[in-house]
Amino acid sequence: MQFFVIQRIIGFLLMVFSFTMVPPMLVSIIYLDGGFEPFFYTFAITLITGISIWLPVKRNKQELRLRDGFLIVVMFWIVLASFGAIPFIIAPQIHVPFTDAIFESLSGLTTTGATVLHGLDNMPHSILYYRQQLQWLGGMGIIVLAVAIMPMLGVGGMQLYKAETPGPMKNNKLTPRITETAKALWYIYLGLTAACAIAYWFAGMNAFDAIGHSFSTIAIGGFSTHDASMGYFNDMPRIEIVAIIFMIISGINFSLHFLSWRNRSLLTYLRDAEFKAYILILTLVTLITASYLYYTDFFISPERAFFHALFQTVSIGTTTGFTTQEYHQWPGFLPVLLIFTSFIGACAGSTGGGIKVIRFLLLLKQGMREILRLVHPNAIFAIKVGGKPLSDRVIQAIWGFFAAYVAMFSIILLLLMATGLDQISAFSATAAMLNNLGPGLNEVALNYSHLHDSTKWILSFAMLLGRLEIFTLLVVLTPAFWRR
Repeated sequence: MQFFVIQRIIGFLLMVFSFTMVPPMLVSIIYLDGGFEPFFYTFAITLITGISIWLPVKRNKQELRLRDGFLIVVMFWIVLASFGAIPFIIAPQIHVPFTDAIFESLSGLTTTGATVLHGLDNMPHSILYYRQQLQWLGGMGIIVLAVAIMPMLGVGGMQLYKAETPGPMKNNKLTPRITETAKALWYIYLGLTAACAIAYWFAGMNAFDAIGHSFSTIAIGGFSTHDASMGYFNDMPRIEIVAIIFMIISGINFSLHFLSWRNRSLLTYLRDAEFKAYILILTLVTLITASYLYYTDFFISPERAFFHALFQTVSIGTTTGFTTQEYHQWPGFLPVLLIFTSFIGACAGSTGGGIKVIRFLLLLKQGMREILRLVHPNAIFAIKVGGKPLSDRVIQAIWGFFAAYVAMFSIILLLLMATGLDQISAFSATAAMLNNLGPGLNEVALNYSHLHDSTKWILSFAMLLGRLEIFTLLVVLTPAFWRR
């Protein structure tokens, strides 16, 4: 383990992160909301700390190893969440306790969208903007941004990219150089954010809300500048339509966006098996939800039933977590169906959470293969995606991920129940954290502020576990990782 290299990169990245406090300071100046000082102090503390960590080892420019990359990713998310919590702690207008501040910061950076804050409509604009910005930074991943500037550090970035990028197929690069890959991803991310903000503004949002909600929409985060979330704009259906479109786009593998743009063809999407499965899942769940809402007379109009079903299915299915209705009060099995949809989540290589559509698709194919093997014991069946056979190594990795996911889900669920949560609340909270969804059911449907501190720390661990897709965090916690 090259600890000096790790120290140098962590220090440098912390210095970079300190400058993300500048936009909230500018927002505070524009709106004169009295929120300038907390962000200025956080900027100074973070910058000085970063310099102090980086300066003693600035000349150490050894190449990163894969293990170093894993440790940097895990450490940086923990360090980043800790420093990101400072404005919540010292801002005099909100008085957030330490545990709640860490929870809110980590929820933003992991794009989970679970909140412990009340009274958003009356909060300073700088604090509201900062929450949205946290999600935007976490959406594509601070580490991918760091990869784009790795040449400044004199070290390679592929190890960080492998550790940070979600999904089972991490070795596929869009361009020959990893730096160019990271830049391509960020250009797409920035372009979608700008397009989403403009669309929200034309649909009826003011400029502040449009920018803030574009951040959390493209990041598939779900934070809002209003307590009622997207329900605040219920009288403006155009806004919800914009949200649906951009949530769907953000849930697609960003590699497809890049390839479609480079080839100037939408056929890139239609040839992708994961994309087709993604659209099919959202369509089926929407139709089931709309039908049940209509035939139980929850909505008298079939159009309203379909529209609300579509919005909540896309929001929960992509793990964004926006709400226009209190979906946890919908009739029958619908709340649980939507939670189950979040287990599948968005596509690999997107800003969404969940197990990922490609894993779900391959698990289904593997299940079908085992059934066929029982019928034809001597036959050989290959699992194919897009007409190409996959190696058994990929299938084994996906089964390994699924086993680890189920194991961690069970442990976290039991721990939450031990802290006093009822079964439904504990189950939905575990799902909401591991899938980076946000809202749950029962006690955790609207807010997490009333939970015990021990419960919040367990949930914070689950958020990080979900954001780093289980293995990236677990591998650092194993004794074998630290052996020479």
